[in-house]
Amino acid sequence: MQASSQSATVERAIARSQEIEREIDKDPSRFRILTGDRPTGHLHLGHYFGTIQSRVTLQNRGIELWQLIADYQVITDRDGVGPLRERVLSLLTDYLAAGMDPKKTVIFTHSAVPALNQLMLPFLSLVTEAELHRNPTVKSELEASGGRAMSGLLLTYPVHQAADILFCRANLVPVGQDQLPHVEQTRVIANRFDKRYGRVREDQPVFRRPDALLSNARHVLGLDGEKMSKSRGNTIELRMSADETAKRLKKAKTDADRNITYDPVNRPEVSNLLLLASMASGEDPREIADQIGDGGGGALKNRVTEDLNTYLEPMRAKRAELEQNEDYLLEILRAGNERANEVAEATLADVREAMHMRYY
Repeated sequence: MQASSQSATVERAIARSQEIEREIDKDPSRFRILTGDRPTGHLHLGHYFGTIQSRVTLQNRGIELWQLIADYQVITDRDGVGPLRERVLSLLTDYLAAGMDPKKTVIFTHSAVPALNQLMLPFLSLVTEAELHRNPTVKSELEASGGRAMSGLLLTYPVHQAADILFCRANLVPVGQDQLPHVEQTRVIANRFDKRYGRVREDQPVFRRPDALLSNARHVLGLDGEKMSKSRGNTIELRMSADETAKRLKKAKTDADRNITYDPVNRPEVSNLLLLASMASGEDPREIADQIGDGGGGALKNRVTEDLNTYLEPMRAKRAELEQNEDYLLEILRAGNERANEVAEATLADVREAMHMRYY
């Protein structure tokens, strides 16, 4: 029954996403997107082809994009923040090099927007402990912790995400299927807030109800054939040079069959490298496989290296330029934080009004 319910949820989300795509074509100004990343390390190809590329496309379609650098969420599952300043600026640099335009996209950090985080207090009163424990992300993080006690921040992670989305009145959140419960939890919190506290203005609720925009991006594996992950060291970071990229790819896992074919089920490592070449070159992975033929893993790696380095060259040049101007990076972050604070304070004022907590 549960599997059937999940399947129905995904089907509804797919249908709604297709409807939203048509609505975006008609009037992109109706939408505000919230998305973000934790600065736990440097962005890699999995991030770029999985999400960053599509965010830039949505921005360029005319949608207002709000890009969160979730620095507070670094400590949900770790004891310290590490070289946080370096990673935040690296993240910002990658965003800009990939095509995010600060004139169209608001880039901001959790820690600089107090009113956003203050929404956690009323929101926590609208969810139960059992609901939080059932959240798939919370469950998977707990299972991966190796028996480590769960922090309160990790348990309430879905509520913090709801605050991220609702504070800026975003109505669209790009997600994969595994993240649909987060968007649903956000809608539940918004509905419960209205039911419990009412509305400040009769013609509209305090919070817009966000929709999920399901991603159709293809996911790439790490160079060892496992999930691409910063912690596994199996990534190609966007900040790496052409030579560093070539060295990483030489170590990529393939198989013993010299005849290169695109077969994701039976040959995942070879197919993953073909997919990388495809996303970089725009050619079909099967055509690339045919071109390589019986050249073996060496020829495949050479092709992937050439395609990726050609594709990433303009991005790397832009990144190198940005790295030389930290003042410019800080000014973009300052402007994004100011805009986020402006909107967050207005939202919090409406929340206080609805909760009868405005005393003067």
